[in-house]
Amino acid sequence: MSAGHNSPDRAFPLERTRNIGIAAHIDAGKTTLTERILFYTGMIHKIGEVHDGQATTDWMEQEKARGITITSAAVTCEWLQSEEAGVYKGFLDQKQRVNIIDTPGHVDFTAEVERSLRVLDGAIVVFCGVAGVQPQSETVWRQADKYAVPRLIFVNKMDRVGADFAAVVADVREKLGANAHPVLIPIGSEENLKGQIDVVNLKAVIYSDDDLLGSTYEVTELTDEQMKIALQARESLLEALVDADDEIGQMFLDESEILPADIKAGLRRATIASAIIPVIGGSAFKNKGVQYLLDAVVDYLPSPMEVQPAQGMEVGNEDVLLEAPADDNGKFCALAFKLWSDKFVGKLVFIRVYSGKVSKGDKVFNSRTGRAERIGRLIQIQSNDHKDIDTCYAGDIAAIVGPKFARTGDTLHAEGFDIMLEPPAFPDPVISMAVEPKTTADSDKLTEALARLSEEDPTFVVSTNEETGQTIIAGMGELHLEIIQSRMELEYSVRTNAGKPQIAYRETIAAKGSGDYKLIKQTGGKGQYAHVTLHVSPNERGKGFTMTNRITGGEIPKEFIGACESGIKDSLTNGVILGYPLVDLHVDLVGGSSHDVDSNEHAFRIAAIMAMREAVASGTPVILEPVMQVNVDVPDEYQGEIIGDLNRRRGRISEVDARNGLSQIRSEVPMAEMFGYATDMRSLSKGRASFSMEPLRFEEVPNAILERMREQYV
Repeated sequence: MSAGHNSPDRAFPLERTRNIGIAAHIDAGKTTLTERILFYTGMIHKIGEVHDGQATTDWMEQEKARGITITSAAVTCEWLQSEEAGVYKGFLDQKQRVNIIDTPGHVDFTAEVERSLRVLDGAIVVFCGVAGVQPQSETVWRQADKYAVPRLIFVNKMDRVGADFAAVVADVREKLGANAHPVLIPIGSEENLKGQIDVVNLKAVIYSDDDLLGSTYEVTELTDEQMKIALQARESLLEALVDADDEIGQMFLDESEILPADIKAGLRRATIASAIIPVIGGSAFKNKGVQYLLDAVVDYLPSPMEVQPAQGMEVGNEDVLLEAPADDNGKFCALAFKLWSDKFVGKLVFIRVYSGKVSKGDKVFNSRTGRAERIGRLIQIQSNDHKDIDTCYAGDIAAIVGPKFARTGDTLHAEGFDIMLEPPAFPDPVISMAVEPKTTADSDKLTEALARLSEEDPTFVVSTNEETGQTIIAGMGELHLEIIQSRMELEYSVRTNAGKPQIAYRETIAAKGSGDYKLIKQTGGKGQYAHVTLHVSPNERGKGFTMTNRITGGEIPKEFIGACESGIKDSLTNGVILGYPLVDLHVDLVGGSSHDVDSNEHAFRIAAIMAMREAVASGTPVILEPVMQVNVDVPDEYQGEIIGDLNRRRGRISEVDARNGLSQIRSEVPMAEMFGYATDMRSLSKGRASFSMEPLRFEEVPNAILERMREQYV
């Protein structure tokens, strides 16, 4: 790789930089793994544990208290592969910079995973050695697929009772369709976990039982039984490489000897192309396997130069595609992927630089606003610690202090390089509730706190009920809103009272309908006249609102078409049954009439609103409710109680997968039935079950439920 891509001032060249994320289902061990990586790379000198509230990347008070990751945390470390006899490593004597983002596992904070994967070049996906593929790990996998992120798999918790490495690999292949192949196979399991079989080099890595921190290990020859396992895995890996990599395929055809160096080079190419997923087994908590996992990160995951250049469209011209290749000497281009309000520093904008470089004092442009902003401070993030830096280079992840107008998903670029990168996509909220300040003093601070929190979190939405004047907050689940309230009190000293959570219902139509409205007002002088005719029809679920202008012959003059469209869109905010927003319908604007003197934009907007109300009312309006994918992990002995409870909640059981004494129950349950579920589930399972929940789709509310809703509404 050419040194011409690198600025002479950067500490680590592009080809020796890795930007990776660590993602998984909740409790699979992501944060514990990150903590070990930081220890073995020398960034921390004492290992903090999640259960003690001492993990480096879980720095928020809520994270320490709950033992879960809520916000993604960025850390930077360095890794130098160690030389060992008989073991080929791809980057000996080349210290690497590894930028890591530790992401949440709870589905309520899936936006953190989404925006992190959008800007990373590679990922470690962590699976529990007992539970295997869990629901949120499937979500993470789909997110990584969407952004074509090369990844490694780390099968963690191989020291746990019931851990089964081969079963997890089979699970990954079956449920995720991944071409997964072990490269480091655990030696032993449960209390007998000793080390790893290095499939590529045909060696054993044995970790010292006397060294609880796992820093000491020995590379030894394989036993006959271990060699049998290694050769079988190596043969399977080579077969996959022959199909996935042209160079290895040619060596096979030429009957050339394929050495460990060749295997690693071919596997690196196949991993970067997402054709093969290397799998590594170990235990982060027991400090076994992490160093060789770091070697695998360096050996198989790409540098910024080895992934496809960032692509975007030209501002103002979507048909023109522009590229931002990883090159310090190129034109500056970066994506703002996260905002954070720091009580000491102020507004932080996290950026991933794709091309060029940016320094303190530079002027950059925002492609969304067209505004120029001056870079005041640049900060390298180390969890919640900040280190000022002068310049941020291609491939780097850093934070800018103070841009006033930047939002999540904005592209920042050099003058004249008018590129707009694709922003990350976020789901709509599914739950809402009213909040009010406890005191007048709280009232003054509430607006500011909500504004900052909604700016940070694209899945947290704040609105005002026009009828009641109440402040409504909406998010991805009960935990999400609970954390928001907690943050308001701890970080902004705002105490609130909260109403009962409300469901984000929607209205739509089940049949075609028509509306025709003629507005005629005459009060002395100039009157009001507008006439609008339109048809509505159902759209397929999830398609949203679409519209076609079918006006011919100037029945409605062109200058009033925009007002009609505006009125139609305004009418979508309130349905005709209980006033919920309208979704998934198509409107054809088909006719109308105008008056030479009395017609104006305001009149046509009002006429369009009234015609829409008539059309929707005639189109068999229905109410939709959000249905959630609910997944419960529960010991077999409590399976019946959990299934019975889900059925009582109008749930539909779609799959039950039992393995190693643990049942994974997948179901579809209306959101309205899930309030308080966490407490009930713990009670039914004696505290031994866990669950995750994510939005699945909207479905029509049953008549019996609708009648109850009408009674409550009235």
